[in-house]
Amino acid sequence: MAAAHELGNPPPWYAQYPTPRESQPGGVTREELLKMLKGGESGVSRDFVLVDLRRNDHEGGTIRGSINLPAQSLYPAIPTLYTMFKSAGLRKVIWYCSSSRGRGTRAASWFGDYIADSGDGEMQSLILVEGIKGWATAGEEFVEWMDEYVTAAWINK
Repeated sequence: MAAAHELGNPPPWYAQYPTPRESQPGGVTREELLKMLKGGESGVSRDFVLVDLRRNDHEGGTIRGSINLPAQSLYPAIPTLYTMFKSAGLRKVIWYCSSSRGRGTRAASWFGDYIADSGDGEMQSLILVEGIKGWATAGEEFVEWMDEYVTAAWINK
């Protein structure tokens, strides 16, 4: 049988990169993340960063304070990101995509592998459980922590 890319279907974007060693990274629930975000209001120094991995499906809003780094461009940037995040004193990197089952898990795992290979026992690479869909459809207390929220993007999701 011919390979998929020989039949006109290119391999998935991530096929050019190594398979992460860890297939089930740790996670943060939306309730835990909301508490972390609210803790930042009281002047407590934030020790985490949120990374929104969506590219073509980046619509309907994002969690306030997230950086957008499409998953397709992530792997080559991991060493630079690690250096930046470490220099900033971050202890948690929380990745998400639509559901955090594909891109989110892969990104958290790749970054987790890099952390482990660096001998860093302090930084964690985690996914946002249920991703942005879970966040955006969980009610007003979550929606109020979104930038550029568009209701129509989340109906029937």
